[in-house]
Amino acid sequence: MNGGRALLGTLSELGVDACFANPGTSEMHAVAALDEVPELRAVLTLFEGVATGAADGYARIAGRPASTLLHLGPGLSNGLANLHNARRARSPIVNVVGDHATYHHRYDTPLESDIASLARPVSGWYRSAASAEDLADDVVDAVAAAHGPPGRVATLVVPADVAWGEAAPRRSALELRPRHVVAATGIEEAARLLSEHRPAALLLGGSAVRAAPLRAASSIAVSCGATLLLETFPARLEHGAGLPAPSRLSYLPELAQAQLEGLAAIVLVEAAVPASFFAYPGQPGRLLPPGCRVATLAEAGDDAALALLELAERTGASSTRPELAPPGRPEAPEGPLSAASVAQAVGHLLPDDAIVVDEANTGGIFAPGALVGCPPHDWLCLTGGAIGQGMPVATGAAVAGSGRRVVSLQADGSAMYTLQALWTQAREALDVTTIVYANSSYAILHYELQKAGADPSAKRASELLDLDRPALDWVHLALGMGVPASRVETGPELVAALGKSLAEPGPALIEARLPTSFG
Repeated sequence: MNGGRALLGTLSELGVDACFANPGTSEMHAVAALDEVPELRAVLTLFEGVATGAADGYARIAGRPASTLLHLGPGLSNGLANLHNARRARSPIVNVVGDHATYHHRYDTPLESDIASLARPVSGWYRSAASAEDLADDVVDAVAAAHGPPGRVATLVVPADVAWGEAAPRRSALELRPRHVVAATGIEEAARLLSEHRPAALLLGGSAVRAAPLRAASSIAVSCGATLLLETFPARLEHGAGLPAPSRLSYLPELAQAQLEGLAAIVLVEAAVPASFFAYPGQPGRLLPPGCRVATLAEAGDDAALALLELAERTGASSTRPELAPPGRPEAPEGPLSAASVAQAVGHLLPDDAIVVDEANTGGIFAPGALVGCPPHDWLCLTGGAIGQGMPVATGAAVAGSGRRVVSLQADGSAMYTLQALWTQAREALDVTTIVYANSSYAILHYELQKAGADPSAKRASELLDLDRPALDWVHLALGMGVPASRVETGPELVAALGKSLAEPGPALIEARLPTSFG
């Protein structure tokens, strides 16, 4: 058994059953071993940012690591943006990077690079395998590190001579750590703030935005008269009828400040102290009002669900009914399309147990409200702010979802970063419906340009933010990747195209033509 066989076999034995790959010469011994490990599903991507984003989407839905297979430092570099997003999502990923043979580095050949320096900023764990004999145990350590908690990117570099060398079976067992139990003092402090300082809020993130902790948090908020808020971009939110529907903290700092205005206290549950995404001249970065007290009930890696149940007991909220969203769908939209009517059409038709991947950016502001009464579904967000996540995450989520329909809400500018994901969706016959919000503009950057004090009519500045001349043709782009596609301009056209896609297996893309300014 060589190292490549030991690598894949050990991953499979430890429950890693999907590998999103863009391999090269230094990974060929691992590629050759695929036929000996049929339990590991190998998914080819045409760009490393698709591989890393798909591994993120898979991990969010499966709740366990996927692996990648990337080619040396340049291949890893191409995947860094979505590894950044995965790190922010606390997604468990075993990130496998091939390398030159250990004795070959001295020749400084063209693909030689400092892989460690590239990998460490996005990795919670890093190791370069030293020998084929120890490689299986390196894999055990990588999988354990990826699981966490919290989940993290574990990067294992496998030099070519380690991959072709004679390997030994793994000697160590996989030992997974449970989530940390929050101390009683943390429960007491949170309860004291909620009872003694009004108005108060709970801000939820991480694992606290799943169904059970959401219900417990809602009961606490109702009992204590507190506001229930979500972090701006949750990694996996359980959403829909029969679940609490807290407001998400706005991306725009002035709107977030309005949501937080007047608070005397806030309890953080796997969430950070609210801060603006960027600094602005003369504006505060921290968004909490002056004097607002802060208590942290649970951090990443803590058992937030248990902590919320104990907080409910401590505050007398255990018997309080949570506020739940009632069932109800929007009517089918009429007339020309807008961002609001796109959300209306999706809410009108969203199937049971769907997965919604949201990288609609400015166009997506209406979607959570339009879908709140739909059957329960998962909602995956752009966690790290690095655009180009949506299509890859949808791809990985579909692989993990085993037949669950994925509806991908996708801004056109962001989609151009990783449109190769469509090819993988076609190759793997994945049930992904992509709706491209085609407004031919980086709309959020027009907003930011105005905030910077620029003249909105300034021609050269605006040209750097517009996606016209030539206009992107998403129908032909999708067809060129093997994905059926259509273009719609009205509500009834979108409902018809969406209904057709949801009724048929496999991927489809709908280009929704929108005005440049949303409404």
